[in-house]
Amino acid sequence: MKILFVVNPISGGVNKEPFIRKAKSKCDKYGIHYHFFKTTGKDDEKHLEDVLLKYRPDKVASVGGDGTTLFTAIALMNKHIPMGIIPLGSANGMATELFVNLTPLKALEDLIMSEVVAGLDMLVVNEEYYTIHVGDVGINAGIVDAYSKDKNRGMTTYAKYFIEELKKLVPFKIKINANGKTYLEDGLMVGICNSRKYGTGVPLNLDGNPMDGKFEIVVVKNINLTSLIKAGLSKFDESFHDSQNSMVISTTEAEILFDQPRLLQLDGEVIGEFERLKVNILKGAVKLITHHGNTYLTQK
Repeated sequence: MKILFVVNPISGGVNKEPFIRKAKSKCDKYGIHYHFFKTTGKDDEKHLEDVLLKYRPDKVASVGGDGTTLFTAIALMNKHIPMGIIPLGSANGMATELFVNLTPLKALEDLIMSEVVAGLDMLVVNEEYYTIHVGDVGINAGIVDAYSKDKNRGMTTYAKYFIEELKKLVPFKIKINANGKTYLEDGLMVGICNSRKYGTGVPLNLDGNPMDGKFEIVVVKNINLTSLIKAGLSKFDESFHDSQNSMVISTTEAEILFDQPRLLQLDGEVIGEFERLKVNILKGAVKLITHHGNTYLTQK
């Protein structure tokens, strides 16, 4: 067996070297061939493509956080090389969503042993931008944008920008074309969901399944003190999820139009401002190494 490790050395501020040493030792013990590709932020897509062609791995391990998972998934689209996730980022939201063991070395053992491979959906926005997790327009995109520009990290910094965005809340006009229907709504946020929860663990879309060939658009119409408290509690108990202040549309493609250019974030990365978003699903675009404890497999 040949495993290619795609490593983001700086994701989540986590030192990857201790894991790399242990991973090499485990692979050596069982006669597994390995190669480590470390991202540098310069021409990573091209360099990884070259390594995939030359090394021809049997499996790929994405070592990092949600951004590394997305980067690796994009590189492997339609290549029929299965990938697994080693959670070594800050939030590891997608790893949690996909029932990956959150102990990195245990996750590697599962990746090595498992022969359970299933299709992981991906979304493409405006035929250019990809997401496998959650994107949005509105209050959260504003928070992500401000947070990303601040040199400070942590919940205190996040809370500061959260409070600032709350002060600026104004509903905006949203037009959605999906499933042969047109929806006209006023909302504070539009979620584009391939899965269920943000990296913080707060659910946005309880109907989500990143392996069912569909995605959900969630229009959040109202945010108040009660809904904020419920959102916090829903991280620990999903029965607190507030569905009364939102609308959910399940579909395979959609067009979303706004009254003016609005900020879009996908998987924690700010993309830019858009008046129109065209969203399509790429069903089973990535082959994911998983296990039968992944309940999404039985919900399709």
